[in-house]
Amino acid sequence: MKNYIELSAEVQQAKAEGKAIVALESTIISHGMPYPQNVTMAREVEQIVRDNGAVPATIAIIDGKIKIGLTDEELELFGKSPDVAKVSRRDLAHIVASKKLGATTVATTMICADLADIKIFVTGGIGGVHKGAETTMDISADLDELAQTDVAVICAGAKSILDLGLTLEYLETKGVPVIGFETEVLPAFYTRRSEHKLNISTDSIDVIAETLKTKWELNLKGGAVIANPIPEEHAMDEAYINGIIDQAIKEAEENNIVGKDSTPFLLGKIKEITGGSSLVANIELVKHNAKVGTQIAVSFNNKTK
Repeated sequence: MKNYIELSAEVQQAKAEGKAIVALESTIISHGMPYPQNVTMAREVEQIVRDNGAVPATIAIIDGKIKIGLTDEELELFGKSPDVAKVSRRDLAHIVASKKLGATTVATTMICADLADIKIFVTGGIGGVHKGAETTMDISADLDELAQTDVAVICAGAKSILDLGLTLEYLETKGVPVIGFETEVLPAFYTRRSEHKLNISTDSIDVIAETLKTKWELNLKGGAVIANPIPEEHAMDEAYINGIIDQAIKEAEENNIVGKDSTPFLLGKIKEITGGSSLVANIELVKHNAKVGTQIAVSFNNKTK
């Protein structure tokens, strides 16, 4: 196992000193945003983690190694390279074995974070059940990963291109707690609200950290979703963005774009139609998740020392 994992110097030092560590994914850099906004965003997010008392560990696959923490040069490489593979659970062994560049999705970042004993992971939004999944069976591997891997994911809900109701139903079936932070409903990525009420909500970082500690001490396998809404000032108008999402989904269907290609296509199309304002919202919600997620990581670390 250790042959495949390589910790950055910063992460090694954090482990030696018993500091809180926050996992970050790399697909958001290689497939979620255009260059140079992607690299700027990644550096800003890493700095937010540091400023709030933890150490960032951006995860990616380079030359047969699962890198836990990237150098500045490696971040730049992922932001610029056109042929980075998007790696989910099914692809991980092959990309490592073939020594290709691989960007980790939510599912794979959870796997790799767990291998490195990192319990808290910050991202933009999780994958979920796609609209029309009752006929296509298009369900993100993120959901099954949340059911089996002991990592908490701080996000702005599920990406609003998905069927949010079915996504919540799936998570409930798999026993994955979805905890709303300062919200009683599931946030919908670009917007703060959806019509879907959550079973658990709290305004307390410490309650979330204590819940995670208790969950894993009870040997309840799997992760948790911490749903953290986009800040009010950066949220998009619900009717406006939902209309654009419907338009983007229609174009994806017309072009027969399915599977793991659908999310990058839809996010790119939404950015195009909104004139870039969706990208601004995306960046802001990730930064906000980094702040809240780091606070949870620090509290969790203090409780489990």
